[in-house]
Amino acid sequence: MSERVLHLEIRGRVQGVYYRASMVEQATALGVKGWVRNRPDGSVQAMIAGEEAVLQTLIEWAKVGPADAVVREVVVSEGEGFFEIFEQRQTG
Repeated sequence: MSERVLHLEIRGRVQGVYYRASMVEQATALGVKGWVRNRPDGSVQAMIAGEEAVLQTLIEWAKVGPADAVVREVVVSEGEGFFEIFEQRQTG
């Protein structure tokens, strides 16, 4: 099995609703590595790495997010990088 890296752009009401911290919890529970951060435009960006099945599980979660989030769109594209953990990063 090979590890895949994907880039996510999550748009909607996804800042100030515990989205990043919730994604860290979900990714860690699934064994996904990478990072998540807020973007100045109000979106959330993530780079996720792992086996295809767990990445798809995290993407499905990302489309809903935590209780107070209103996710409008999740754009998935190929990503790159090597990650040892899943972490929350500063806005970038």
